[in-house]
Amino acid sequence: MNIRRAGEKDVRRVSELLSQVLEIHARIRPEIFIAGTTKYTPAELIGIFENDRTPVYVATDERDEVVGYVFCVLKEVCNNNMHPFKAIFIDDLCVDESQRGRHTGEALFRFVLDEAKRLGCREVTLNVWEGNGAARRFYEKMGMRPRETQMEYMLS
Repeated sequence: MNIRRAGEKDVRRVSELLSQVLEIHARIRPEIFIAGTTKYTPAELIGIFENDRTPVYVATDERDEVVGYVFCVLKEVCNNNMHPFKAIFIDDLCVDESQRGRHTGEALFRFVLDEAKRLGCREVTLNVWEGNGAARRFYEKMGMRPRETQMEYMLS
């Protein structure tokens, strides 16, 4: 397995994997997510791939076929009441359903940790939707722990 920055040639495969993630979220929260849709257009994906503030890394097999990805957002936090720091936010991490259990997700996560250290970040953060127990268990196994909880009150 190899991990590299995503490029235009990866748009089709990344789109397919984004669909796998969307379907998981649509099953968990059908009132929010629309099954059968896509999060990004191909043009939007290319823009994200080319932006150094939103790097996307892909795990590839021996044929350079994408088997997983991780979307990242580089953040610099500087508020009046907080010490300034840099962070990487993992916006999305997916391993193809057929590749799960082969440590691809772990390799992508550890790659992001190494990138964060290289860039002088203080932390790596992400969000996990309630109801996605498999994702939560995976991130806890990787050493992550809750920092804050976002709560909701449904009005309809």
